[in-house]
Amino acid sequence: MKPLSLKLPTSKITTFSALNLASASLLVTPLLFAPLYSATAAPMEIDVTVVAPRQQNQVAFVPFAGDSVLSPIILNDLSKTELKVTSKDLPQQPHSSSELAGSLPVWQSMGIPYLVVGSTRSNRGKVITEYEVIDVKSGRVLQGKQSLSADNNKDSMRYAGHVIADKVYELITGTPGDFSGRIAYIEEVGTGKQKVSRLKVMDADGENAKTITEVAGSVFSPAWSPDGNRIAYAIQRDQSYPVIYIQNVSGGGASALTPFKGSNLSPSFSPDGSKILFSSSFEGSAHIYEMSTSGSQPKRLTNWPSSEVQPSYAPDGKSFVFVSDRAGFNKPQIYRYEFGSGRTTKVSNSSYATSPQFSHDGTQIAFLSGRAAAVMNSNGAVTANLGNTGIDEAPSFSPNGKRVVYAATQGGKGVLIIKSLNGGESFGKSGQGVIRSPVWSASPQ
Repeated sequence: MKPLSLKLPTSKITTFSALNLASASLLVTPLLFAPLYSATAAPMEIDVTVVAPRQQNQVAFVPFAGDSVLSPIILNDLSKTELKVTSKDLPQQPHSSSELAGSLPVWQSMGIPYLVVGSTRSNRGKVITEYEVIDVKSGRVLQGKQSLSADNNKDSMRYAGHVIADKVYELITGTPGDFSGRIAYIEEVGTGKQKVSRLKVMDADGENAKTITEVAGSVFSPAWSPDGNRIAYAIQRDQSYPVIYIQNVSGGGASALTPFKGSNLSPSFSPDGSKILFSSSFEGSAHIYEMSTSGSQPKRLTNWPSSEVQPSYAPDGKSFVFVSDRAGFNKPQIYRYEFGSGRTTKVSNSSYATSPQFSHDGTQIAFLSGRAAAVMNSNGAVTANLGNTGIDEAPSFSPNGKRVVYAATQGGKGVLIIKSLNGGESFGKSGQGVIRSPVWSASPQ
């Protein structure tokens, strides 16, 4: 299998897998057939062992040997998905497939399809983790033994836990996990001239929140670069126009990209990270522009007499969606612009549609229908209504499209809600003041 390397800006993590056919073969339990019945022989009693039916729990997780940090993170991540995971009432505590060679029937009798085992060890300041996902029915180790090396510090170990959860989820479902991506959001406290806004980033499990920038004023519309290492956002200080900045999440200052005399808002990175779309009113009404992320003269793309705002690139880079009040006052709709032909078509079918954001595969669009968070397909048909948010904020898709995050108010407090779209667990994370504009990144590359 081709080695896989993942990098976190502040840490070093290398993952690789090795096919372990020897371990897998040890787990195959031969079937034992009773002798055929003979008409001349005495009647025989045949003991038939019935395999237990599939339980609600789909994954048994044994905490890794030598570990107290990774296992709780992995278990928590997997428990938020549609997989039903348990680490309780297990018949044994094995830490490798070789330890199961003589006891696989015990696990098969439980009816749980998959078993995750592993162990950690220290090596020259690194933590080496080896783990296996076992198909209990056949005893096969899915894609062999997996191994991961991480720096022995808090951030690196948390990230390593999320990376392992991603891989376990992928081995079982065939879909990459979304735990190693991060969520950026805005937290506001105070009002008027006393308002303070913080752009924060947290892990996808709602933990490990850190402030990226803090300003006296407002922060708007953060957007991740495709590689998960940069964020573009707009800042409006007292008595000034909003200006779009780009900043590396791992550190360093922010660079002003749009020092134009107008409302510069809603940046969106192109799929290759080299350009951004944004809306600006520096030429009069708000229109959509495109420019290089390194700075260049912006190119105007829309020319309607109405206002056009909130652009979002399609993942293939061939088009983008945006919002216009072309249909009339207080009747915003979502439209698609095609780069090749310059053609514009209406996408949304609801009476009030704003804040569109594509899923990472381009098949779905999260948006705000009135003040309710919703999801539609690329043809405009609503596929999920997520409920009233209480504020004008749209959802953002997780990297694999199985979950969304959106801001809401509950009991007068701002809260981030991470909601599963396929039967997994949904949960909220409260903050100080008002929470706005959460966006979910892909795993840092």
